Amino acid sequence: MTATETPGTETRGRARLVTGPGMLLVWLYGVMSVGAVSRSIYQIAGEFDRAPLAYSLSAVAAVVYVFITYTLVRGGEKARRAALVCCAAELAGVLIVGTWTLVEPSAFPDATVWSDFGYGYVFIPVLLPLTGIWWLRKAAKAAR
Repeated sequence: MTATETPGTETRGRARLVTGPGMLLVWLYGVMSVGAVSRSIYQIAGEFDRAPLAYSLSAVAAVVYVFITYTLVRGGEKARRAALVCCAAELAGVLIVGTWTLVEPSAFPDATVWSDFGYGYVFIPVLLPLTGIWWLRKAAKAAR
């Protein structure tokens, strides 16, 4: 441990991303991962022909949530950068799908995780990547 590090901020040579508010972020991404994975498996297995676009997008959201959760727990600079890119992609997805569901609702006979900017999930899908980007940029500044 160097003089500028505080105890518990480095694990096996990797800077930790799950300290303080980062722990809440990991918890929220973990909950969203479980919810999105469960929802997409159920929908794809039983009702895929009803709304294939919506259910496919829910599966994409699930993969993004799982990957971000993993990178946050893993820690380190490479994981932080990967999580930052995924949070930005997630935010873009939420904004695109959210706008699409409002402009062309007939394209979505059933909701996705990102429909209406995450309305069905209390807007957590739009707030989570914003918070993630903020936290990951803060972690980068702290690592300098």
